Amino acid sequence: MRAALALLLLLAAADAMHRGKAYVRDKVCKEYRTLGKENFRTLTIIANSRKYSNGTFEEIGHLVQDMVSLAETCCADGADPSCYDAGSTALSVKSCRADSPFPAHPGTAECCAHQGLERKLCLAALRHPPHPLPRYLQPSDKELCQAFRQDPREFADRFLYEYASSYSQAPLPVLLGSTRTFLSMVSTCCISSSPTHCFLKEKLERKTLSLLTLTSNRICSRFSAYGKDKVGFSYLTSLAQKVPTASYEDLLPLAEDAAEVSSQCCDSMAEDCMQKELLEHTTKVCALLSGRDGRFADCCRGKNLMENHFCILTMLPAPAPKLPAAYEPTNKDLCGKEGALHTTRYLFELARRHPCLPDAVLAKLYDFSGKLREECCSTKDSSACLDGKRERIEAELFPFLEKANQLCGHYHKLPFLEFKKRLRESLAQAEPEASPAQLEQLLEQRVSFASTCCLPDAPPLLCAAKV
Repeated sequence: MRAALALLLLLAAADAMHRGKAYVRDKVCKEYRTLGKENFRTLTIIANSRKYSNGTFEEIGHLVQDMVSLAETCCADGADPSCYDAGSTALSVKSCRADSPFPAHPGTAECCAHQGLERKLCLAALRHPPHPLPRYLQPSDKELCQAFRQDPREFADRFLYEYASSYSQAPLPVLLGSTRTFLSMVSTCCISSSPTHCFLKEKLERKTLSLLTLTSNRICSRFSAYGKDKVGFSYLTSLAQKVPTASYEDLLPLAEDAAEVSSQCCDSMAEDCMQKELLEHTTKVCALLSGRDGRFADCCRGKNLMENHFCILTMLPAPAPKLPAAYEPTNKDLCGKEGALHTTRYLFELARRHPCLPDAVLAKLYDFSGKLREECCSTKDSSACLDGKRERIEAELFPFLEKANQLCGHYHKLPFLEFKKRLRESLAQAEPEASPAQLEQLLEQRVSFASTCCLPDAPPLLCAAKV
């Protein structure tokens, strides 16, 4: 199946612009014949559920049926050479109908304004935004077996759809391996004489792969939202908050390594890329930080490196250490050749002194600092521009950072009901003129932000909107 991963989306061959229609058809047909109809169909369900993660099960089903039928018809011996191009054109026409049964997408109308290959490539490039958090909830073993026995094919199709759309940012090879072993577990254990024992054994064997799916979905969601440079910054500040006694020079190579893992493996079709690179990265983190922090030592003590990585990933920030005041870059520093480096280093120092500042806030600061340098350093009097901005930052931004750090700090330390009670009291003091309904609305906004965005694995796009 490995060879087919690069071609799961029948219409999404970027090379088609350069190599022509025959290249697309030949490539599809080669993979279809290599895989066989059922494996080709399985991969097409996963790929399209991942691509159109907000589509319904029925919409994905219509799309998969037509795509598999196209390959089955046009890849048969003796099929007309023009069959595939005509069939894919018919699919694009069907996608553009007002009553199209395929997944809806806001960009469809723009694509449908084009014709021919340009329209097909445009439609193929459409993709739904990922879900902020995975929504797949695994049923009980009994429920799994009931659904499986009732209709094995329907059960498999629905599981592939739900799992792939929920973990749509996990690399395709990871999703393929995870879904394949899950369906194998169900088909084996539901006919076993001792299903309970069978499920327990199989779930233990799948644990590493399950963690890899969950972890890689988080990693690649962040990479998709941030890009390589910003992912490196996010990882740098996350480590700074978990081990604030470590220096910038110690943590920067680890952050750059993490960004490289994301860049190499999130879109890779290599079967073991994510697992191999992630485990090597975890070994580096453990080697450097286990001796500096007891919590890292505890996480790194296990024999399963994937479990160790997951432990590090979900680690809460450390208490704020007593550190001297951070060096603030001068206007000359900010507008010099290494302005971006000075800014990153300053934000690193800010993060280790405010360990509970959520990633979404730090990411906004990263974006803001870039815009600030771009805006001021190109003016005739960059110092005057920066000084004016600095005054506003000190008056408005720093108090906000303190509040955000405090909010997340309380959320980490206090039981949820106690956190909510104290937050209600502090809001009542801060907003004495607010009505009970207004206070309740403010409370729910703060609680929603804290419960979603103060966590180490907070969804980046959702929390950016909440900030």
